[in-house]
Amino acid sequence: MEETEVQRAIEAILFAAGESVEAQRIAMALEVDEDEIHREAAALINRLNYNRAGVRVVRLENAYQMVSSGEMSAAVTRALETRKPPKLSPSQLETLTIIAYYQPATKAYVEQLRGVDSSYSVGALLNKQLIEEAGRLNVPGRPILYKTTPAFLRTFGLSSLDELPEIEKVSIGVPEGQQLQMQDLPAREEPT
Repeated sequence: MEETEVQRAIEAILFAAGESVEAQRIAMALEVDEDEIHREAAALINRLNYNRAGVRVVRLENAYQMVSSGEMSAAVTRALETRKPPKLSPSQLETLTIIAYYQPATKAYVEQLRGVDSSYSVGALLNKQLIEEAGRLNVPGRPILYKTTPAFLRTFGLSSLDELPEIEKVSIGVPEGQQLQMQDLPAREEPT
């Protein structure tokens, strides 16, 4: 498996960036089309995996990032004296699951599905950078919408949200045909 000039350039860019880089940005920098970046990045990923290198390249939706190999986590932890990321509480995991599957989602929507206040869980997930603001809903009060981040994908070992396991989604809306219509309401008697 021969390394190409484009692969070496991708590797250097990702190493220098220290964070995810969009494939389109790499393509512009290397003056090649984005499809070639995806092909060469896939070959680079395979080569690093095959050689059991200490670093890996992971795909995050339409971006790539260089990370240390999972096999080397103990050595990296000892050398850098880093702590493992704090575990998610059941309420945080439940909140994160709802946001991941129903994104973009408001805190009110999460609370409706969970049935409890989720302010603390949403705040903790924002602090852990697993979710981020995704704009505001265009309704009175303009509530904040939340979505998952690339850190969420890395933490759970996913390349994209499409890899989430299938679930049966629930709807909190009133089913069609069961909505009250004005004519269905009993007439209100006027006082005489």
